[in-house]
Amino acid sequence: MNILKISPSIICADFLNLKKDLDILIAQKIDYIHIDIMDGHYVCNFAMGLDFCKALNSYADIPLDIHLMIENVDEFIPDFAQFKNCIISFHPEVCYHPMRTIQLIKSYSARAGIAINPVLQIESIKYLLPDIDIISIMTVHPGFASQKIIPGSLEKLREIVNYIHSRGYSMEIEVDGNVSWQNLLKMRDAGAQVFVAGTSSIFEKGGDLRKNIMRFRSILKGVEKD
Repeated sequence: MNILKISPSIICADFLNLKKDLDILIAQKIDYIHIDIMDGHYVCNFAMGLDFCKALNSYADIPLDIHLMIENVDEFIPDFAQFKNCIISFHPEVCYHPMRTIQLIKSYSARAGIAINPVLQIESIKYLLPDIDIISIMTVHPGFASQKIIPGSLEKLREIVNYIHSRGYSMEIEVDGNVSWQNLLKMRDAGAQVFVAGTSSIFEKGGDLRKNIMRFRSILKGVEKD
């Protein structure tokens, strides 16, 4: 049975009421908390950091889904891999030796993932797939929230999913970017299993987070269409 999971993008939460939002995520038994780490180099924004991860981890017993949108990845892995049951995903094009980076992540007992930005082709990362635990397929450009889905992204998601299944690889398939009410079922049907939910769904402006999570799950189950 295909287990579908929600990984709320915490950068989209209400920072002035973050404890309230975290309490809802805990009560709703959310699968992961997605954290975008940005260094102002690989992407032009700065966001989150190690202390923020420590604070989340100390409050919520939910595995951290850490997305490193940074350069010099290997230098920071020992710090970010310290959290129990965490996922560390990085962009392989920023590494000289991405296979070594995957091995480094696993050496700290963290789950290793790669994030695929919209212009990266599957041919360039095929050799990494047998060794990763999760692949995060981005349907928007990395570094900004509230973007529209890039045309062709669902086809690329489907292509990667088909390749993974054809080789019998075992990993979770995550989709990140404009995981909206309108796109959710399309992404599920294309093969996504983990959904990074942000401002276009559970954290939509003026919405009720608890009700939105329930609606999100209903759509994934096919109870509600969109």
